[in-house]
Amino acid sequence: MTSSRTAAGRGTATPPGGVRLPFPIIDEVSRHCLSDDEPETVHVEVHLPGRLDPARLRTAFRRALLTHPRVLMREVPGRWHRQSFAWELTGEPDSDPVSFTRPGPDALGRARARALTECPSLALSPPMRLEVIEVHGGTAAGGPPEAGVPGATRTVLLLTMHHTALDAGSGLRVLATTAERYGGSAALPAPRPVRPDPPGPAPAATDGTGRAVCARPVRVAPDSRPEPVRARAAGNGMLQAELPVPPRVRRTGGLAPWTVNDQLLVAASLMVGRWNVSQGRPAGPVRITMPVDDRPRGREMPMGNGTRLVEVAMTSEDPRDTDLLLGERPDLAAVARLLGTTARRTRALKSAQGAPLGSGASLLTARLLPVGIRGALTRGARRAAAPWTSTALVTNIGRVPYSLDFGDAGRANAVWFSAPARMPRGLSVAAASTDGRLHVTLRWSRALLGDAAGAHLAGLFEQSLSTTSQVTRAGSNAWGFGPEADIPEADATARDPEAPGARDKACRPGGPYDRDALRPDPTPGGSRSARENRGRPS
Repeated sequence: MTSSRTAAGRGTATPPGGVRLPFPIIDEVSRHCLSDDEPETVHVEVHLPGRLDPARLRTAFRRALLTHPRVLMREVPGRWHRQSFAWELTGEPDSDPVSFTRPGPDALGRARARALTECPSLALSPPMRLEVIEVHGGTAAGGPPEAGVPGATRTVLLLTMHHTALDAGSGLRVLATTAERYGGSAALPAPRPVRPDPPGPAPAATDGTGRAVCARPVRVAPDSRPEPVRARAAGNGMLQAELPVPPRVRRTGGLAPWTVNDQLLVAASLMVGRWNVSQGRPAGPVRITMPVDDRPRGREMPMGNGTRLVEVAMTSEDPRDTDLLLGERPDLAAVARLLGTTARRTRALKSAQGAPLGSGASLLTARLLPVGIRGALTRGARRAAAPWTSTALVTNIGRVPYSLDFGDAGRANAVWFSAPARMPRGLSVAAASTDGRLHVTLRWSRALLGDAAGAHLAGLFEQSLSTTSQVTRAGSNAWGFGPEADIPEADATARDPEAPGARDKACRPGGPYDRDALRPDPTPGGSRSARENRGRPS
């Protein structure tokens, strides 16, 4: 017989109020390390072409919450000497989490700023809020309307969650259930991620003699602002871009040479390397934290923080490739070698099993000491391990596995999300694919980078992703690979690699901005789309 505690943890039955669940490892570590300067928020942004009925949406969102009762939770208050943190499942929302923002030219920008600065309370159920913003005219990417074309009213759903409780996958699943309830039709079953077994051991990061190199990962170089200015900066900045989905290559022997996800990882490593060189920093080993989500995508999907974090070494097996990769024009052969090495590493990491945050986190959260002492030890260990923290976080949902069909309001034509960018890492890249386009969010700590530096980094990422796409297309022609059929895995994102509006413009590292390059955002929240930034003077 399944207990109410077990059923509630899986989200398969509506539990009675008062059921308590101990914090999982990821939740406890996050709870110990909360900071007012850098709120631990995750934001999911869904763009719809039409308008929503407020009453119907409130009802649909409430029914979605009841369908996933594990979301209806709040932290149980307690003293420092208690043995564990606990969630209390309430069965009903403590308050209405849906709000409708007053329309205006900067309504979406202000809502994005709130998503970065105002964290939902853990003391109220659910630890999330949904803002509905009506935007008059413009494009799905947030850009200005075309000249002479009357703009229709469209809707943006902006879901903000406390990352101690929930992740982007959980929030997207709640929005998918909301769409089903609002539109009145059940969505098609979402495929579960496929993890093929790697053909052999993953290549290690080695020097010229084949010996493993144990070196600290390189840090993202701070920008040129004066040190006192950076020290006083708080919160995160954010920039969103709509890009063409990188091409894929056909599988050979059951495996693709590399995936879209691998291209994102390589593009992020090239972005960091070229940025550091432009800031006068020496090249060094880049390590990227990559969340791996093996949960089913249907209504039975477990809510909460359901990913495990792995670190991918973004170093070539041949050390001579470093100079070839970080030149003004990266050597395509060196990029191809790094793509192949990265693909073998990520396949091994995805298929392996392990603790969500490693054995160290499991030891720190063992219930042998009161939570107050465990918290002090966790924060001390985090500070001590800061030099070995990965360079950046790259998270890729891939092709959004839900139709997000809101009936008369239409289907989602753009989905963005972002992950926290707390120091000492200070940088995260998030990607999702919808309607044949890649929606990328760059988020950074203001203690590390300003808005101008964030826009420069976004331009470097776009240029680096264009380079990996060139390598993939060249490899498809040279090796006989062709367009690949749809594959139900988390990083199979492309429907149309050559979607209209593909842009290959970029800016040189350290050089002046291109006329069409990403611009810094003057808004207080530092969060506008790339197209909207290009539409305004710098």
